[in-house]
Amino acid sequence: MKNLIAAIFGLAVTALATPAMAYVVEVTASIDLTDVADKAQLRRAVEAAVDDVLTNAITFSPTVVQVQNARVVGDRMYILLLIADADGERALQAIAADGAAPRKSDGAVDRSSDGAVESSD
Repeated sequence: MKNLIAAIFGLAVTALATPAMAYVVEVTASIDLTDVADKAQLRRAVEAAVDDVLTNAITFSPTVVQVQNARVVGDRMYILLLIADADGERALQAIAADGAAPRKSDGAVDRSSDGAVESSD
C-alpha cells in the first residue's frame, strides 16, 4: 500500500511540474572585411555584428554570448555565436558535465526507414 501511495504521489508531482524553458541558439553573423584596415576597426565591426544579432535576431535576454568559430572566406568573416539565457546556460553546463560526444563517426548509429537500429561498423 505504501508503494502505491508513493507511486501516485510521484506521478502527481511529475504531472504537475512544468518544464523550464531554456533558450540556446547558434547564429552565424558575417562582416564585410573590405573596409576593415586595422584591429580596432575589426573589433568595432565584430561588436556591431554581435549587437545586431542580439537586437534583431534574439528575443530573449541572453546571459551567455560566446564566439564558437570565426572564418574568413574571401572578403567576409563569418562568426558562429552561441547565445543562451540563464536556463540555457545551466543546460549547457549540465551537458558539458555529462561529457562530450566523440567527434569521429566510427560507431555512429544509422536508423533505417523500418525503425530498426543498425550500427555503421
